[in-house]
Amino acid sequence: MDEVAGAIADPVRRAILTMLRDSRLPAGEIADRFQISRPAVSRHLRVLRESGLVRDELVGRRRFYVLAPERFAELVEWLTPFVQPSGLEHRLDALETEVYRTRRERRTRGPAARAQENTA
Repeated sequence: MDEVAGAIADPVRRAILTMLRDSRLPAGEIADRFQISRPAVSRHLRVLRESGLVRDELVGRRRFYVLAPERFAELVEWLTPFVQPSGLEHRLDALETEVYRTRRERRTRGPAARAQENTA
């Protein structure tokens, strides 16, 4: 997990991962999208490859890079408790839903039913 977290710490590598989310791309096309040198992009691709976040496929003389999403699983599992709502948030959401439901029911019943409710 540390290797994956280290690999995604750099904004250039995160941008590369975003590019590869939709399709595989050749190294040259990836490099063309950045204002940094091709050797610098190559080093970023090597870090991503060594961390297992991408893999390369040779097709003829071209090297394509492909996202390996399974490597994110351990990091996602670790991060999930930090982004999931707590039990209290779930209860407050349920309370809010109940308040809105009650208000809606009162509006649809009309004034006569509300008056009778208030006298009871």
